[in-house]
Amino acid sequence: MLRDVVSGLRAFCSRVIVVDDGSGDQTGSQALAGGATVLTHIVNLGQGAALQTGIDYALQSGAEYIFTFDADGQHAPESLNVLAETMQRTGVDVVLGSRWLGRVDGMPAARRLMFRLAIAFTRQHSGLKVTDTHNGLRLFTWKAAARLSIKQPRMAHASEILEQIGTLGLSYAEAPVTVRYTEYSLGKGQKISGMFRILMDIFYASWTR
Repeated sequence: MLRDVVSGLRAFCSRVIVVDDGSGDQTGSQALAGGATVLTHIVNLGQGAALQTGIDYALQSGAEYIFTFDADGQHAPESLNVLAETMQRTGVDVVLGSRWLGRVDGMPAARRLMFRLAIAFTRQHSGLKVTDTHNGLRLFTWKAAARLSIKQPRMAHASEILEQIGTLGLSYAEAPVTVRYTEYSLGKGQKISGMFRILMDIFYASWTR
């Protein structure tokens, strides 16, 4: 699956970076087979930490624009064009993919409810009137990416990124994208119980500032 995701992305991006976050499977070899540059964490640090590693590497490599993209096959590589067109049209610093402005296939009802609650909470917490929250499809200019500093190593990073966009005064727009849920992606993705861990991480980060 990962090899296919990377191969699909290479049709739209000049370079694909995959962060192997201390996995015990074939993540690294599959990504290499698809044509990606692979960065490796010796131990599992979490998705937020992996994103920061990838962003730092892209900036050091001279990237002018940086996409983030989930590796579980939920997203369509063609969505990158939608994000890029939105940035070109609006001139914003960040474009956020929104499944609710686009199309959602195969989402279980319980997960749909979880996301609705997460959106309401994040809108209140970040001050951004977004329609989606934990969507891995994003596009940053290098200047915007360089100002981000992801401290939440696990899944709460998605809410943290939105909060930093608001705090830093970065301009943003949303773009409609398609998210397809399959048995594979549901097995790899965020569990319902993980929502409560995310909320705990956010509350703890706010309390310790």
